[in-house]
Amino acid sequence: MSESVKDAPPKSRIDYEAYEKTPQFLHLKKTRNKFVVPLAIFFLVWYFAYVLAAAYLPEFMATPVLGRINIGLVLGLGQFVTTFAITMGYVTFANRKIDPLTEELRGELERMEQR
Repeated sequence: MSESVKDAPPKSRIDYEAYEKTPQFLHLKKTRNKFVVPLAIFFLVWYFAYVLAAAYLPEFMATPVLGRINIGLVLGLGQFVTTFAITMGYVTFANRKIDPLTEELRGELERMEQR
């Protein structure tokens, strides 16, 4: 017997493709997407607006705000702040909403595998 066949993990008893169509799994995907998709769209619009403003509105971006700090610098730092805020928001959301649902699904799959 070849080495790769001998070392292959045992075949699972679970039909994962069918499980992806269960109401519980679809609910998990819907819950995640209702949070992730709007934030991703918001961030991409915000990011490209910044890039386009930097490319096509240099006078606006050079407008002083405080001393040598201009609007371009403030908006650039805003990109970092937004990234961290979105990350923290997603972690909080995942801990509260996604993780309990995935634990439930994992438990169900483990029970199915043991049968």
